Amino acid sequence: MPDLSHTENQIQSVTNFQELVAMPFNGAMNAICWTRNLPGDFAEIVNKVKLSGNITVLEQEELLELELSEQGQLAREILLNDIKLLTAHGASPTLNLIRCYERDDAYPFFPTDVYSFHVDRSPIPTDTFLCTYHGEPSEILPNAQAEQKVLLPQIRDELKKLYGGADEGFESFLSEHFFDLHYRVKPKAHPISLGLGHLWRLAVDHPESKALPCVHRAPNEKPGETRLLLIC
Repeated sequence: MPDLSHTENQIQSVTNFQELVAMPFNGAMNAICWTRNLPGDFAEIVNKVKLSGNITVLEQEELLELELSEQGQLAREILLNDIKLLTAHGASPTLNLIRCYERDDAYPFFPTDVYSFHVDRSPIPTDTFLCTYHGEPSEILPNAQAEQKVLLPQIRDELKKLYGGADEGFESFLSEHFFDLHYRVKPKAHPISLGLGHLWRLAVDHPESKALPCVHRAPNEKPGETRLLLIC
């Protein structure tokens, strides 16, 4: 289980999928973790898949065709069952093999790639589900330990220069370019690793949300290591 000593009541642990999807978010509690200690050899699956670029989508058909050891078969069964559970819930899970994500260098003072702490936004009620089975896990941050970058004076001034329009359209500009989704880590903050094998549900910024959106980011991958991530 990840170290939850600095969660500030942010995380709720559950023991099965039904609890994971049924428990409501509220206030500071915006991350729910189905804690699991998974059997099986997920590294074998990673090593048997031919990668196509920095991110490869592993389809169920290809997963089923892999020749695997007994431990690899256990891992495959878990992956297929997680996909089945999430699909039945109405989600659209994707299994990704990740060498690295594309870095955003369009605005050096304000990267908006997934390595930056950010929240997800949706026009309709939804949640983000994710599980890392192999490689570096994602991280989340208590909202009290993060500050929205667009509110920081120096960054805001740079964004206004970039915008260059009338003041009344500035907030829309920030939203349209997703600048308002990104956060800076406060001094002495404690990012929380999501660990391996745990299935997480994170709160999203949407019109009916009763909780703060969960601040999270992708990890810096280790050289030569491929992540196996389920996300939707």
